[in-house]
Amino acid sequence: MTGQNQADADGPGASELRGARGRLGGLLAALPPRGPQRLFAWVLLVNWFGIALLLTSSVLYFTRVAHLSAAQVGVGLTVAGLIGMTAGIPVGDLADRRDPGTVLRATMLVQAVATFAYLFVHNFIAFIVISVVDLLAMSASLATAGALTRRVGGHDLAEATRYRAITRVIMNVAVSFGSVVSAIAIGLDTPDAYRALLLGNALSYVLALVIARRLPRYAPLPKPAKSKRWTAIRDVPFLAATTLNGAMTLQMSVLMLPLPLWVVDHTHAPRWTASVALVINAIIVALLQVHIGKKVPTLRQGGRALRRAGLYFLVSCSAIGLAAGLPKWAAFAVLCGAVIVHSVGELWHASATFTLEFGLPPAHAQGQYQGLAGIGRDAARAAAPAILVGAVLSAGRGGWIWLGIFLALAGLLGPAVTRWGERTRPPDAEMSSADVTPGRAPEMKS
Repeated sequence: MTGQNQADADGPGASELRGARGRLGGLLAALPPRGPQRLFAWVLLVNWFGIALLLTSSVLYFTRVAHLSAAQVGVGLTVAGLIGMTAGIPVGDLADRRDPGTVLRATMLVQAVATFAYLFVHNFIAFIVISVVDLLAMSASLATAGALTRRVGGHDLAEATRYRAITRVIMNVAVSFGSVVSAIAIGLDTPDAYRALLLGNALSYVLALVIARRLPRYAPLPKPAKSKRWTAIRDVPFLAATTLNGAMTLQMSVLMLPLPLWVVDHTHAPRWTASVALVINAIIVALLQVHIGKKVPTLRQGGRALRRAGLYFLVSCSAIGLAAGLPKWAAFAVLCGAVIVHSVGELWHASATFTLEFGLPPAHAQGQYQGLAGIGRDAARAAAPAILVGAVLSAGRGGWIWLGIFLALAGLLGPAVTRWGERTRPPDAEMSSADVTPGRAPEMKS
């Protein structure tokens, strides 16, 4: 603002308009700089646009076109998901010992082939086999992409976590556009429409792979002399941080799993309130993720961000529960307010996760640590339906309050776990500017 007199002269609402323009300008200015960072952002944009094509349509394809039962699809995806989780650590370790870009392209190629193979699935056994291959490649791809994000993001932890915050915004935008295309195909509800989504997903992997070929090669980073092979699974403080983050990752499913059922079955709010909630969440993430991420540049601040996130979730979950029994528009207003609070908590949680998952692992083992962190998140997503739909909703209003208390308690442990992890880091855990120089292995720091 330029002062009250200027605001008055511009007329009512002008200052708010300037603020919105400033926020949009800041968002555009936050785009990654030209070079590897922007190039990798394009890879993620294309990749996640393709993933979004199948987020809500894949189950419909398997039941309506491949003629599998809903039970077969559920069992198959659960089995494949459990097996798929095992790929993250070994393939992440491979990315540490090779160029992570090369490994990422290999995983994308496998995903493209697996997705194309779904077009020929007509029985349960074929579905299981292809799903296992697909989700093994997905887990491997996520671990490798995490390691590559750290190398591309920069030598400084704050710089790297800011870049990861930017890529999260980009991935959310990609998912939003992909979901719109998916919704159009679902509206058509024809076999060819669902097949087109599968082909689109397969082609997105190929296009992302082609773009990723332009990334520089990143040589493996040297290990300390006494470093053991599987450092991630031996790192007890990081295991504790992964467990803690896994518990808090339950919040990521709140708006998608229990909230729609709660709105329809337990409140007088309009049925479309849950859809509005997702829009609110997407807007807040797009506008504020980078801004919040700047406030969490160190491990200590990451621990405090977990604590703050837990308190936000306590408020938001309790408010969702208290919306039951309110009049229609009062319930709608309370739920929208709860979603805003929840979304801000999500931003603090995500920012803390970025810092901890980049700051705690040693530079030479980012891939296997990212794979271990992915197992924690995947386990939380696997448990989410039973906990959030089974336990929370069955307990009614009290279930939401207890969920908020659980997330708050998990967040309160954040600072202590982070301090523990920080105390146990070796002196060479931080990357230097040489560590991220593409194409050559850096010298060890003395």
